[in-house]
Amino acid sequence: MVVESRWLFLTNHAHVLLCVAAEPDVRVRDLAVRVGITERAAQRILSELVEAGYIEKARHGRRNTYTVHPHRPLRHPLHAQYTVGDLIGMLQPLARADA
Repeated sequence: MVVESRWLFLTNHAHVLLCVAAEPDVRVRDLAVRVGITERAAQRILSELVEAGYIEKARHGRRNTYTVHPHRPLRHPLHAQYTVGDLIGMLQPLARADA
């Protein structure tokens, strides 16, 4: 018997970052649905990632485009030797294989 648990290995910040890396012009509404959070939470996470320098936001007409800075280190001291690019490189191939 498998007991279903509510915890995850990655934070919502990581999920948002991975979604933006896969689709730089993703709409906040679509991002929220994919990650399973509210639009307000998605917008807050995007703002935090921009403020911390992990992504850059540019306005193009009515849409935003996001650029991930892959050379930024992961934030936890246990993983500071790894970069955002390392994380994306490891997890994005898995996401494409499921598609």
